[in-house]
Amino acid sequence: MKKVLVATEKPFAKVAVDGIRKIVEGAGYQLVLLEKYKEKTDLLVAVADVDAMIIRSDKADREVLEAGKKLKIVVRAGAGYDNIDLTAATERGIVAMNTPGQNSNAVAELAIGMMVYAARNLFQAGSGTELKGKKLGLHAYGFVPKFLATIAKGFGMEVYAFDPFVSAEKMQNDGVQAVASIEELYSTCHYVSLHIPANAQTKKSINYDLLAKMPKGATLVNTARAEVIDEDGLQQIFAERTDIKYVSDVAPVCHAAMAEKYANRYFSTPKKMGAETEEANINAGLASANQIVNFLEKGDKTFQVNK
Repeated sequence: MKKVLVATEKPFAKVAVDGIRKIVEGAGYQLVLLEKYKEKTDLLVAVADVDAMIIRSDKADREVLEAGKKLKIVVRAGAGYDNIDLTAATERGIVAMNTPGQNSNAVAELAIGMMVYAARNLFQAGSGTELKGKKLGLHAYGFVPKFLATIAKGFGMEVYAFDPFVSAEKMQNDGVQAVASIEELYSTCHYVSLHIPANAQTKKSINYDLLAKMPKGATLVNTARAEVIDEDGLQQIFAERTDIKYVSDVAPVCHAAMAEKYANRYFSTPKKMGAETEEANINAGLASANQIVNFLEKGDKTFQVNK
């Protein structure tokens, strides 16, 4: 009998676990649960004899993947997958997947909430501004930005986007104005929301030169990854411009310094919470289980991220 491990230091909601169990056992597999574990050795033991594994923010590094002697697939329940060692997975013939789109609305709602928070002076004294009539720039146009565009238009915002991998026609069909370059996006928009992954091309790409192009009173919103920000450049622009704001769902290394110096213009959540809704939790868990069954039964690799 095939075994599917759900390894979650921070467990899924019970309704999600129940749904995963129904899918896994309905396929004739055995479900193995490893929840709230504290030691990596617990994960190494649990993965040793399973065919598939579902994780959340848990680390599927080389040691873990090598411990999974029978492991054929690992699915990260969520959009990001930088907690999986893709090189090691490929070397071992293990298919790595994510569950794109399952937490998109949750992240989009958080992004718009953070914009309102920034516009209203982080709920401190003084007159704030409104989102209506402001220009929102979407840095990348995947699942989350598409949801965010719909919400933002409901607020009366003008929505722009830059993504070299998405056609201008597709954006325009969604009521989003495509721009030709990143520089144009940043110089045009009052709010820029980041939706790029952290990779060799994007790490520290949001730098001083780019931020300096933003209009007066601009706000940068980050629900993506901390690594895409050039923190030296961020601190430099904050020192030079008293009008710019940064709100983030991922705390930078320079968080303490930023919070101390710019408490009225900077905010970061204590921990990443973009996908932390009951609905996203359930959606991502069930999608993970379905993808595993489809792969093991039909060889479906639709959401594979290591090619």
